[in-house]
This record gives sequence, structure tokens and C-alpha cells, in this order.
Amino acid sequence: MSGGKWPRRLQLAVLAALASIMLAGCGSDYVVLNPKGPVAQTQYDLIMISIILCSIIIIPVIALTAFIVYRYRDTPNNKATYKPNWAHSTKLEVIWWSIPIVIIAILGYFTVRDTYALKENPNKEVQPMVIQVTSLDWKWLFTYPEQNIATVNYLQIPAGVPVQFQISAEAPMNSFWVPELGGQIYAMAGMTTELYLQADHPGEFQGRGANFTGEGFAHMQFNVKATSQDEFDQWVKEVKGTTPAMSKEDYEQLRKPGLSDVLTYSSFPEGLFEEIVSKYSHGHPMETGGSMHDSMHMDGDKKESAPGSEAGEKKDESAHSTHHMPNTAMTPVMSH
Repeated sequence: MSGGKWPRRLQLAVLAALASIMLAGCGSDYVVLNPKGPVAQTQYDLIMISIILCSIIIIPVIALTAFIVYRYRDTPNNKATYKPNWAHSTKLEVIWWSIPIVIIAILGYFTVRDTYALKENPNKEVQPMVIQVTSLDWKWLFTYPEQNIATVNYLQIPAGVPVQFQISAEAPMNSFWVPELGGQIYAMAGMTTELYLQADHPGEFQGRGANFTGEGFAHMQFNVKATSQDEFDQWVKEVKGTTPAMSKEDYEQLRKPGLSDVLTYSSFPEGLFEEIVSKYSHGHPMETGGSMHDSMHMDGDKKESAPGSEAGEKKDESAHSTHHMPNTAMTPVMSH
């Protein structure tokens, strides 16, 4: 009877494994493993390299474990050599120390290389478009400073153009994520993080919040639509001609906890994103990883603080009173 149970158990185990795979989805449903842009492709390659390198250790260890359990099992007819005084083998020590060290060195090289590469514009030949992202309770606000439009829970971008996202929050910490275009990055009040993404071809992708933020967290999703440059320009023109402007009162309503449908605005209050960040920065300097906004402020600061000028003296006094505060700008973190 016991001999008949094992084949049945094996069949059940195989069926359970197959069911898990089928229920998990297939093909493009594995969005993290379905890259649609250069950033996501770089991260996908790094994931595959990590899996292969780890498999070099994991598979032999599992196989040796099964072999040892079988070979040295406690049965009357087991002819395995019994060596109770064996304690050391220089050859084995060299093997099981040198192989992991080499693998860790290789993995470290690829990880460092790709981590630094992902902080840069993925397409040096094309000027990136800037989009400011604000995480709210429980909705996403996107402001386009170059086009002077805003959207809620909807993002449209031109395909083939890198997008420099400047990300902050006026709500509990969240994480901005479009799996098919790249890894996630934190959105935190009083701080800005930076993330480059690019869609290689037109298409629609699902964006989401990847950090629990309370009751409406499950609804913090947004559609990302990549179109041709002409279609994107036409969409911007339609938004500016057919939708209302966002006022400060509109934003105050948006920032209140609650869900929201997709909204579009033909304009938004100037400096809104910078105001949101500075509101919670407690006097710390705002940084966005070298954005155009920073460049303009740096140029202005240079002019205002010219030696001998009255503005420069006042600025020096202000700086002296706050220079001890640490910088709160966050370095982008790639997450798989």
C-alpha cells in the first residue's frame, strides 16, 4: 500500500506546481519580466544575470543535499563508506569558498554598473521630458511643467522619448511604479526622488503605488499611455483647449483623503510642485537630481549672492543660520 501512495503523492505535487504556474498567469502577465523600454530592459537583464549566477550555487546544493540524504540513509543494506573521524578536505574547502567568491564578485560588478547607468538618461540623443509626480491620499497627481497641464490618475507620454520623473508626496510615503517600464522609487513628503523611464513603442501600461498607504491604497493605480509624438502633441492641445485650469482650491480638494476619477487640467498654479515639496522640507534645500528647475534656481542664487550686494549679505546670513541642517534629497533606488 505504501508503494502505491508515493506515485499518487508525486502526481499531486506535479499538478499543484502546474496549477500555481497557470494561476499566476503567463506571457505578458508577468509584467516585471516583460520590459517595454530601455530602463526595464536593463533591470530585466540584471534580474536574469542574478538568477543564472545564483542557480550555479543553488542547483548543485539542492542536488547534493538530495544525493547525500539518499546515499547515506540509515538502512540495513546501505554500503556507503563510514568515516567517523573525517573532518577536513582542503580540496573541498577551496571549491566551496572560491566559487561563491567569484560569483559574488561578478554579481557585484553587474549590479554596480547597472545601478549607476539607471540614474542617467537612457537615451543620450534625445532631450528628456520632465513630469512631476505627487502622491496624494489616494490618487496620483501628474504635472507637466513644459506643457503646463496636469492630470490625475492618468499619464500620457511620447514613445521613444525619455521621461525624467521628479517624485514627491503630500501624503504617507508611497512608491511610484510602472513595472513594464522600470523599477519603483519612493515618493516622500518634503523630498524629491528622480527616475528615468522610456517606452520604446506606443502602448498602454499599468502604473501603481507599491507601498501601503492606508484605506484607499488598492485604488492607487493609473494608466500610462505611450503614443507617437504627434499624437501626444495633439492630446496636449486638446487638454489645453477643452479642460478647466487647476486652481489652488482644486488642489486643496485633491489633497484631501479620498478616491478620484481620471481628471485633466489645462494648467496648474505656477510652482505648485516646488511648493508641495518645500511645505514639508523644514527649511532643507530642494534637490531633484540636476533638474532644469534647480539650474534656474542656481543661476538666480548666483546673481542674488554676488559679492558686496545687499541681497548677497542677506542670503549669507540666512545660509549661516541653516547650513547645519542635513540635506534631505534622496538618491534614486532601483527595486526589483
